[in-house]
Amino acid sequence: MSEKAKTHSLPAELDKAIRYAVTLAWEDLLKPTEPRSVRLEYLSEPGAELDHLSVWAVRAGGYQDLVCDCWTWASAAHPSGASFGDRHRSEKLAQTLDFVLKHQSKFTRSVDAGRHGLVQIYPPDANDRAEASSWWGEVRTMESDAGAVQAAPPPRVHAQKQVAPN
Repeated sequence: MSEKAKTHSLPAELDKAIRYAVTLAWEDLLKPTEPRSVRLEYLSEPGAELDHLSVWAVRAGGYQDLVCDCWTWASAAHPSGASFGDRHRSEKLAQTLDFVLKHQSKFTRSVDAGRHGLVQIYPPDANDRAEASSWWGEVRTMESDAGAVQAAPPPRVHAQKQVAPN
C-alpha cells in the first residue's frame, strides 16, 4: 500500500458523503432549472443500512422537482440504482450516490440521528467544490492504490416512466 493511500480516509459521516455527491453533480442540476437548494431525504432504521434516498431540487417560491430516487436493491416496483425524472439526468450524481450507498458501512451516523434523514445543500462555492472533488479523488485513489474499497461498476441510470394525466 502506498504512503498516500494510508493517509486518506473516507469522511466519517454519511450525510457529509451525500453532500459531497450532490456538490460534485451541481452543474448537472442547474441545466433544467436553477435550484436554490437541493434536499436529500432518506429513512434509516437504527442499526440498518439505507436502502433508498430521494433527491429534490428546490426552486424559488418553494417549488420542488424530484431529481431522482436511488435504491440499493431492485424489486417489481423499482430498479436498483438511480432513477431520474424527466427534467434531470446526472451520471456523476448516479455514480457518487451509488458509491456512497454501496459503501455506507464505512460511514457513521450521529448517535442521536433519527429515522428520517435530511441533508439540505445550498449552491456550493469554489471551496465546497474543491473539497468534494478532493474527497472523490481520495476515494478513487483508495480504490486503485489500496484496493481498500472495491471499484463499483458504473451505476445503471433508469428513466422513470411518465404517466399521462387523465
